[in-house]
Amino acid sequence: MKQTFRGGVRLNEHKNTDHCMTVRLPSPKRVYIPLSQHIGAPCTPLVKPGDHVLRGQLIGEVGTGLGAPVHASISGTVVELRTRHNALGTVVTDVVIDNDFLDTPAETMHPASTPPETWTSEKIIAAVRDAGIAGMGGASFPTHAKMTSALGKVDTLLINCAECEPYITANHRLLLEDPMTVLRGTRLLVRALGLSSGTFVIEDNKQNAIDLLRILCDASFPELKVAAVRTKYPQGDERQLIYAVTKRELPSGKLPADIGCVVFNPATAAAAYRAVTGGMPLIARIVTVDGDCVKEPKNLLVPIGTPFRDLVDACGGLIKEPKSLISGGPMMGAAQWNPDEPVTKGTNAILVLSADATKPYAGEHECIRCGRCVGACPMHLMPNYIAAYTKRGDYESAKEYGAMNCVECGSCSYICPADVPIVQYVRRAKNALRQKKA
Repeated sequence: MKQTFRGGVRLNEHKNTDHCMTVRLPSPKRVYIPLSQHIGAPCTPLVKPGDHVLRGQLIGEVGTGLGAPVHASISGTVVELRTRHNALGTVVTDVVIDNDFLDTPAETMHPASTPPETWTSEKIIAAVRDAGIAGMGGASFPTHAKMTSALGKVDTLLINCAECEPYITANHRLLLEDPMTVLRGTRLLVRALGLSSGTFVIEDNKQNAIDLLRILCDASFPELKVAAVRTKYPQGDERQLIYAVTKRELPSGKLPADIGCVVFNPATAAAAYRAVTGGMPLIARIVTVDGDCVKEPKNLLVPIGTPFRDLVDACGGLIKEPKSLISGGPMMGAAQWNPDEPVTKGTNAILVLSADATKPYAGEHECIRCGRCVGACPMHLMPNYIAAYTKRGDYESAKEYGAMNCVECGSCSYICPADVPIVQYVRRAKNALRQKKA
């Protein structure tokens, strides 16, 4: 069991896929590549139905605002540009591509002509931008924008290896199976930001990854260090991670760069290395497929745009009647209604859970003022008051109690004996306050 701590909850620790080597998914017959896989404006499509595209070819470009370009993950023929609503109700456009199974690479994918060690920060950031890399831990913030905003402002680079939610092991397997790519990518990020060092932050239940990275760092990467932190939820949140390593507190409304820190995911670091050294855009990622309904839980390396259904089929299909399909972890993931939802750059896990593996819900009851949500909140808020004021439509009072500071970790909802959907009330308050501001 994971540890109980001040500000958090005790979670059952499921590590079914810890021992499973990552398996490459057979190339899918068809992919559905969303033109919006990042924070910022959607991409403008550069292809039309009938066009033939190559693997790694640019198919969606952003303008001058925040965003990240999108590339074809397979070679084949564009079937259509379809518009749909995703699980969050957002309208997205997908580029639908039928696979020709030739896997023909785009001409832009070739080894760098000069050693990356000679590249300037601007050139490295441009390569990361052109590769369409966005944060692969779930937030999907464009990596080049984070790097640009951190230049000259930060003195600490952290690689967030804390997969604190149950089931998810994609980064753990990456660290064990391809550590050199992660280490080289991290060294590249350190150099691009003009820093002298970087630190891998790993929870202490992943001792094999801690030991391996320490051996490799001592041998070949002296500028990189490994910090072991307590296994607790939500340790992977940026605020919690930064405080655990540096004891710096991130004020409300501020970014990590404002307190001298920048945080990247290990998969993001690996993607940056591949982009700089080989012109490889972000067109595939490792996804944990797990849950008590899945016959053979696995970590799969899959092309972006692959339907969830294909991943579950590759794991032997279902052995139980599913109740929940979740993209991400069981605490912060998003429930899905469509098994054909495609994998995006930020999809780190797909969970299929039965009624036996989910918390029974008999409907919302009135708050009994037990205070458990207050004790569980890692941000030291009073979630009960935020929910109560939101329920009354008093969003300004909810704001005064810190609604905008909530990280939506779900600890409050998880521990509430009255089954009050506190996180949903927080999200409602945030949306109302943002709309009012706009």
